[in-house]
Amino acid sequence: MTDMGVIRVRAIHTFPTRGEPGVEVRAVRVTNAGLEGDRRKRAAVSLVGDDSPTTRANLVLDVPTAEVEALAGNVLRVGGTLLAVEATGNACAGLHAAVGEEGWVRVGDPVEAT
Repeated sequence: MTDMGVIRVRAIHTFPTRGEPGVEVRAVRVTNAGLEGDRRKRAAVSLVGDDSPTTRANLVLDVPTAEVEALAGNVLRVGGTLLAVEATGNACAGLHAAVGEEGWVRVGDPVEAT
């Protein structure tokens, strides 16, 4: 972890079209359906660590994916949102999340278990 143990959002990606490259953004509104501009998928939001940059996750955090996966089962405050995170349940790295509180997420926002 960086900044005295605080996990932060390193990058934000949306994937508007299946099979096409993602779009990197500095800030995004997150609704119950997921990130604005993202196509609808199995989970509203996906999270991964900075050691898995080629995955198609929405939020890349500034810690290794193993540390991200250790957060499974928690509710996280990420920027202005609340996300209930769980393991992906398949071979994909990272976590899936349901949105409990809509809001904005920006690069650099802290990630805190509530």
